[in-house]
Amino acid sequence: MSAVRAIATPAPRKPAAKNSRPTLTAIQGGKAERAARFSVIKAPLNARSGAPFLVLCAAILVASLVAVLIVNTQMASGAYEAARLTSEVNKTQQDAQMYIQQLRQAEAGLSERAMDIGMVPAENPKILNISKASGAIAAEAAQRAAEARAAEDGGR
Repeated sequence: MSAVRAIATPAPRKPAAKNSRPTLTAIQGGKAERAARFSVIKAPLNARSGAPFLVLCAAILVASLVAVLIVNTQMASGAYEAARLTSEVNKTQQDAQMYIQQLRQAEAGLSERAMDIGMVPAENPKILNISKASGAIAAEAAQRAAEARAAEDGGR
C-alpha cells in the first residue's frame, strides 16, 4: 500500500442505443383525462367555532344542577312531613293506650259498683234475635215499638 492516493476516474460509458425505449402515448380514459375532470378546491376561510358546543354543554350542566337542587329540596320537605306524621302517629298511639288502660280500670271496678247499688248478676242470660224469632214474638216487639213512637209523637 502506498501512501499516495490514486485519483479516481469515472469508468467509460457505453453509448446508448437509439430508440431502445418504447414511446408512451395517452389512452382514452387514462390519467390525463381524469386529471382534467377534477379540480382543486380551496378550504373554507372561516372554520366553525366550538363556542356553540360549549354553550350547549354548559346549559345541560346548569339544567342538571337545577334539577338536582329541586329534587333535593322536595326530598327535604318530604322528610320534614314524614317526621311530623311519625310524631302524630306516636301521639295517637299513646292516647289509644291511655284510653285502653282507663277502660280496663273501669271494667275492673264495674261489678263492685253494681253490687254496691244493689244490682245482682243475671243467672241465666239469653239473647233474643228478632229476625229469627217466631212471628208472635216479632209482632209483639213491633207493636211495642209502634206504641213507643206514638207516645213520643203525642208528647210533642
